[in-house]
Amino acid sequence: MASFKDQARSHYFTYPYFAFRRPAELEGGGQLHPVAIVGGGPVGVTAALELARFGVPSVVIEADDTLAEGSRAICFSRRTLEILDALGVAGAVMKKALPWTHGTSYYKDKPVFRLEMPHGEHDKFYPMVNLQQCYLEKFLTDRAAAEPLIDIRWQSRVVGLTREADKVTLDIETPEGRYPLCARYVIAADGARSVMRQLLGLSLHGQSYEGRYLIADIVLRSDYPTERRAWFDPPSNPGSTVLMHKQPDDIWRIDYQLRDDEDAEQQLQEPRIRQRIAAHLSFIGETKPWELDWFSLYKAHSLCLDDYVEDRVIFAGDAAHLVPIFGVRGLNSGIADANNLGWKLALVIEGKAPPALLRSYGAERRAATFDVFANAGKSTLFMTPPSRGYAVMREAALRLAVDQALTRPLINPRQSQPFYYRESALNTDDRAFAGGPPPGALPPGRRLTDGGYLCDLIGRAFTLLAFDDAMRDYLGPWLAAQAGVSLTVLTDDLRADFDAAPASLYLLRPDGHVAARFKARPSLADLEAALKRAQGNA
Repeated sequence: MASFKDQARSHYFTYPYFAFRRPAELEGGGQLHPVAIVGGGPVGVTAALELARFGVPSVVIEADDTLAEGSRAICFSRRTLEILDALGVAGAVMKKALPWTHGTSYYKDKPVFRLEMPHGEHDKFYPMVNLQQCYLEKFLTDRAAAEPLIDIRWQSRVVGLTREADKVTLDIETPEGRYPLCARYVIAADGARSVMRQLLGLSLHGQSYEGRYLIADIVLRSDYPTERRAWFDPPSNPGSTVLMHKQPDDIWRIDYQLRDDEDAEQQLQEPRIRQRIAAHLSFIGETKPWELDWFSLYKAHSLCLDDYVEDRVIFAGDAAHLVPIFGVRGLNSGIADANNLGWKLALVIEGKAPPALLRSYGAERRAATFDVFANAGKSTLFMTPPSRGYAVMREAALRLAVDQALTRPLINPRQSQPFYYRESALNTDDRAFAGGPPPGALPPGRRLTDGGYLCDLIGRAFTLLAFDDAMRDYLGPWLAAQAGVSLTVLTDDLRADFDAAPASLYLLRPDGHVAARFKARPSLADLEAALKRAQGNA
């Protein structure tokens, strides 16, 4: 197995080495594990941490002996930070990450669009932060190493599997031999080249775009503020599109499009990469010395599996779907997958919900994937026009945008947004509200009078939000008979955000999405029915 532990591969990051540890299965022991997770990247480890929140142990199988090389995913959304916060990871991320709220798009050398993402006192996190993926992976694996319910097995590769009615057996190859690992459920989070997909004979379907981007990290000391910058047809790289992001440790990410007439093999030669980057830095006035740290080639895809749930094997992240990088939806989508799946699989493992609940994971997250395709697809068509017709239309829009505001929205990169599960089978229909977050949506970001935030109230249980202390007495006996349901009474000043009356009630899922809401005080039978529906028991 390839190892990076003896190679100095980065100007800014020291890659850890994870030794192989002999598991009990190699000694003839072993057990039926509740969950095995194939893939120790950010999605797989996030899934393990989500399960651990609910008391479910997992084994993570990772083929490598270190973390992913290079910056890779670098932009993490507010929603991702909220998810990481509940896992105890957001603090480390925010100490290192660079937050940002703005971006500028240019046509040649003229600004034509200004991206502004809302951020105010009620938001616990910035709408977006920049951080190299290797750092996020380190923070996640550090947190997982401190969690006794998580066993990460490095230098272990899945080479086969057998499915039975009540379990899945993985054939694991290691430096010291092979062994079978048995689990009730398997989460396949093993990336774009998923071995689990191959072993099950599954394929991704959808659209692949012709545009190719070279992505590179450089070391450059610059005082330019953190924001997203995009240049269309810049003088430095005529006919190309160039993106630029600031990262921690004086690292800058530069992505530039290869033209159709350019040979990828030639363009991947380091002297040519340096030449093109140097031309762009000169164009924007960056004259300080710089170093090339890492580079790779990227193509945009809108591909996904027909179903994310294959009996006891459940796909997440790039193993389930590949989405264009534009709008920074890739890893953010994968983290949302793990957040959606964790509580559902935990309820099934604990016998509190039927296996059918897992079908809602596939339905909800595939709907989210298609929403990403729709929004990122628009950005991709603009960033990398697939035909002469699209190229002519883009050129016209950019030329007009210099002086006319009408076409500027076409340049909007459409940044990642939380998905609203409006069609979920777990929702209880409501018709009495004129505003507020409907079933399937997330509650608004709000700062509380005690200095905390509304998102902090979302824990490892279903949460009832009430708006009058009188609801405590009404719900007390019912809550005492429930396991995994908590009650929070919000202050009067938050009623308007929920279009709530004093007797209104909201039921939130463990991932924070609204499952049901009642304008007037519900009967306990109606509340019970909504809870059962949200748990897949309806």
